Amino acid sequence: MSKFAIVTDSTAYIPPELTQKHGITVTPQILIWDNQTFRDGVDIQPVEFYTRLKGAKVMPSTSQVSPATMQEVFQGFVDKDMPVLGIFISSKLSGTLQSAKQAKEMMGSAGEKVALVDSQSTAMALGFQALAAARAMESGASLEECAAVAEKAHERTGVFFAVDTLEFLHRGGRIGGAQRFIGSALNLKPILALQEGKVEGVDRIRTKSKAHDRILELVSEQVKGKSNIRIATLHANAAEDAKALLDRATTALSPAETLFTEVSPVVGTHAGPGTVGLAYMFD
Repeated sequence: MSKFAIVTDSTAYIPPELTQKHGITVTPQILIWDNQTFRDGVDIQPVEFYTRLKGAKVMPSTSQVSPATMQEVFQGFVDKDMPVLGIFISSKLSGTLQSAKQAKEMMGSAGEKVALVDSQSTAMALGFQALAAARAMESGASLEECAAVAEKAHERTGVFFAVDTLEFLHRGGRIGGAQRFIGSALNLKPILALQEGKVEGVDRIRTKSKAHDRILELVSEQVKGKSNIRIATLHANAAEDAKALLDRATTALSPAETLFTEVSPVVGTHAGPGTVGLAYMFD
């Protein structure tokens, strides 16, 4: 049995086979739509979400995991004498980490057995950090050592992605430094990145195919000369484009691990359909 529990949130969208293999617990974010509440990746899956989004007259909104839910998850492990390492979406994108901090405080002295890390990221850039901590734990590292692994890993992870439109990010207030791209020619595809925990504008490319070329160039620049490269594609209802990009990245970068992942409904609410990107981590 594991010495402690690793908990993350559903925006990481780590493939289920890996969360099961490494014993990572996922707390679902919340999607609110037509006065209904859905747990991200539990009550609603990406295919259903994007199908429904096409004909929606009312757009969904999102909310972070509640402190009460976090407390229930944390307490469940602590009651089994298992401390908790929580690694969550950037605090500059979501209140999830604040919910975790509140949950820890609500636990009183038992909260001392909960350690929290701000990934300063999301999607598989977050997922890679949680996996790095889990693999370190499996190699015998302590909770404190695994927390340090996760904190250092965010310096070696990143994500670049192209969106069809900035409308969704702008509406959700997650646009950060990409604000300056609003008002650009409609046929330009913005390329964005997570930098210091915020969404920032990197480039504007005229066509989708060239935008995907640019993403690969940007990731290649970041991992050049690095070892043990891990690559994950991410997509919002654009599986064929994402698969093609991942195939090209695999050929170009010879990564130690490749993952094909979808964008969860909660992230898709802000990124919008058609989003394609690459997340990476290296040693």
